[in-house]
Amino acid sequence: MADPVDPALSAVLAEAVEAGVCSAAVAAICVRGRVVAEAAAGELVRYADDSGTLAAERPPVHQDSIFDLASITKLFTTCVVLGLVEEGRLELDAPVADVLPEHYAGRAHITLRHLLSHTAGLQPTRRAYLEIPGASVEEQLDLIISTPITQPVGGPYLYTDVGMVTVGRIAELAGGAPLDVLVAERVTGPLGLADTGFRPSTATWDRVAATECRPSGFVRGTVHDETASALGGVAGHAGIFSTAGEVLRFGEMLRLGGSPVLRASSVKEMLADQGATGAPFRQGLGVRLGDPAIVGPLHDGFGHSGFTGTALVVSPSRELTVVLLTNAVHPLRGRPGIRELRHAVASLGAELSGT
Repeated sequence: MADPVDPALSAVLAEAVEAGVCSAAVAAICVRGRVVAEAAAGELVRYADDSGTLAAERPPVHQDSIFDLASITKLFTTCVVLGLVEEGRLELDAPVADVLPEHYAGRAHITLRHLLSHTAGLQPTRRAYLEIPGASVEEQLDLIISTPITQPVGGPYLYTDVGMVTVGRIAELAGGAPLDVLVAERVTGPLGLADTGFRPSTATWDRVAATECRPSGFVRGTVHDETASALGGVAGHAGIFSTAGEVLRFGEMLRLGGSPVLRASSVKEMLADQGATGAPFRQGLGVRLGDPAIVGPLHDGFGHSGFTGTALVVSPSRELTVVLLTNAVHPLRGRPGIRELRHAVASLGAELSGT
């Protein structure tokens, strides 16, 4: 079997690192069930501070390096919830108030489908850790789930972490276990993803890419998202870490119909356009369809991006899965070029698929 390390992909990643788009990048491309290209470039820790001073020790990134997936976590949470729907423990179109009666009293028109499609009318985020400093995880979660409606229910589309935090809590109540346990039992375990999950073991921290510089130092081995961090590192919207190879296997599971995680009918429902208006893409259940920020020429591609600089794109027509993991928030957020890098990697995937 040919070495999947691809010179063109390596060059794209190296150029992005050199240009300062990110400090570390790993990519993997699978066509018709076979890994045809992979590459890694950069350093897991490049900077000593937020002014751009290079660190004295800069460990190189490798194919098995671990990255904070950020919002790609939402796809794992969605899979857990859809599995619970299959078992009859949840219903997509039942009122959320059935599961959260105290928090959703008077909001019986909001359903799980609304939350998963970002059409529940909830505000984008809520910084509970700032509103009630020193509060427990339970108190913060209670405040987040109690967030009032600010827009019409049913649309237009309003991207919200609040909704997916709520979905994570609904999964815990219906599944009878914490969300990290449910993800392990229902998604990563069946797929054999040993390096994928919330709160990576300290034994793996030397493989984890650093993210943002904060007053306490660089974030490394713990989640970058402040809300997820304040909730103990486990939340429905962010917090999962993984390698490019394991995210690739997760994407392939969805491309091939869900086994052993979900039924094909559940994946079909997940990938169905939910009719949300007002977004530059179509919205499925937890997943984006044709998101121009990540798909490049893969116009039928579905997947998700992550604030840390990650992307998963699956193109059913090309039998193609593309993964890009970076730490574009190291040492600081707001660095330019990540959209272009995502497009370049997706374009290489299109070329390698032969379509």
